Amino acid sequence: MTAAQPIPRRPRWRTLTLLAAVLIPLLWPLQQLAERYYTNELLEQNRQTLDLYVANLLGTLTRYEVMPRILGDLPPLREVLDGEPEPAEIDRANRLLKRLQRDTGADAIYLMQPDGDTIAASNWDEPDSFVRRNFAFRPYFREAMAGKLGRFFGLGTTSGKRGYYFAAAVRDADEELGAVVVKVDLDNTEVLWGNTPEQLLVTDNYGVVILTSKPEWRFHATRALDQAEREQIAFDQPYPTLEPENLTLDLDAWLIQSRELKDIGWTVRILAPTSLVERPVQTVVAIGGATLLALLLWIGLLMQRRRHFIERLAMEASTRRELEHRVQARTQDLEALNARLKTEVLEREHAQQELVRAQDELLQAGKLSALGTMSASISHELNQPLAAIRSYADNAGVLLDHQRLDEARGNLGLISELTGRMASIIAHLRAFARRDRHAPERVALQPALEDALSLVAKRRQAMNVELVRDLPEATLWVQAGETRLRQVLANLLANALDALGERPLPRRIWLSTHTQPDGVTLLLRDNGPGFSTEALQRAREPFFTTKTSAQGLGLGLAICDTLVRGLGGELRLGNHPDGGAEIGLFLRSAEQSLAFPTEDYLP
Repeated sequence: MTAAQPIPRRPRWRTLTLLAAVLIPLLWPLQQLAERYYTNELLEQNRQTLDLYVANLLGTLTRYEVMPRILGDLPPLREVLDGEPEPAEIDRANRLLKRLQRDTGADAIYLMQPDGDTIAASNWDEPDSFVRRNFAFRPYFREAMAGKLGRFFGLGTTSGKRGYYFAAAVRDADEELGAVVVKVDLDNTEVLWGNTPEQLLVTDNYGVVILTSKPEWRFHATRALDQAEREQIAFDQPYPTLEPENLTLDLDAWLIQSRELKDIGWTVRILAPTSLVERPVQTVVAIGGATLLALLLWIGLLMQRRRHFIERLAMEASTRRELEHRVQARTQDLEALNARLKTEVLEREHAQQELVRAQDELLQAGKLSALGTMSASISHELNQPLAAIRSYADNAGVLLDHQRLDEARGNLGLISELTGRMASIIAHLRAFARRDRHAPERVALQPALEDALSLVAKRRQAMNVELVRDLPEATLWVQAGETRLRQVLANLLANALDALGERPLPRRIWLSTHTQPDGVTLLLRDNGPGFSTEALQRAREPFFTTKTSAQGLGLGLAICDTLVRGLGGELRLGNHPDGGAEIGLFLRSAEQSLAFPTEDYLP
């Protein structure tokens, strides 16, 4: 049989690496396209926002531009500027300006005399009133007195509020009687901008920021100021500082769009952080990279499937060749096997005959084993009554020698009773041999316990074992066989005495009962060594014992357990927390049903 030739393999990772090297550079034009697209989108969006803001700003200013000329024609205002005004005329002018300011929404309207003193104002009744204040240094006043429409942005020297001022002269023929000034509050234009990533920046003719969505940029210069501009700023006082600090911006971090307002010399800029473009671009590149990775994985999967398909074809061809060789070898093996089968048939017939003889021998061995077990059981169960009979017979002889006939007669009666018990035990063993069952009886627990104690009384006294009883005076009736119950109790007491054989004094056995709704538990405890772990696991096995062969055969607990289960009870083995073994014998109360499990009484 020839071995299959290995399929030459080309490393897949090399092919995938070359493919990745070809495809990965495609991410760069993808990034450029995405950056250009999102930049144009952002610029278009910001352009529309800038147009709206400029339109709103110009609309606000245009609304108040014509007011000074119109108000200058009102008679109550002209009367105040013409000659020496009466207090009533000034009060009437103040109230008129107050009403006009409230109706038009202007920040303040006030009337100035030719020397620059304010004679009437809309805020005449407020703590920061303009009345009796001189604003001749303001550019809007100078332009108005020169016959022009005065314009000026600045910080109010009295109110401390930013505003845009419109001023027009009040004329009587060729004489300038004074000027009407309207102050417009521009703070609201900043509030309208809202909290957006894009930032607003409005600069005046000096390049100083006057309106912005970032308060920390306010009144900072966006360009260098020459000496003449600094002197003019110091004279006009438009800002809270005479030396505006430079505004330092990282131009690479912003996309800037601007719009010049030539009529008022302002420039409006909107600054958008480049991160607004970088984030979607990074997302697009990440999606492209993920798509590229998925493509590479898909191609790798296709390559893997193709390789597996080729390998499977090669393996099938190799398998067919190998199968042909195996068929030829198998044919030769079958021919040899047929020859051996004829010989094996003869050998099997001989083995069958040997098996029949071995089964007969095993059956005979089982019978002998059962006979040995029965003999051991009879020997174990009759050993204690025989020992008691021997003791009573010896005592009866001594009593007869001393002419104590009544006591000797009593011992003979006990011997007769023990003989009856032995007969009962033999009957039960015979019943076991026939797999017979006995109906339960109503048995008093205390008398049966006293009988069992009398069987071991002489041995207990000889061993100096103290008996501690905690038994109720009322008779406890249980469901059991009287002879079987005494047999179980005697075995348990004998085992307890065996456990105390090598223990030093004091030696004790405790007897107590615990009544339950469905039965009675008799607790028998000693202060011996207790059960070992192995003994607890195997105590119910026949012929298991921790004693020497001369002390016992290991049938006592096995027989007791079987008898108790046959009576519908339970034998519970364990160790007491204070030391020594503790055995619980649970028996059903006599008031319970007399139906018992159909179990054998002996193992």
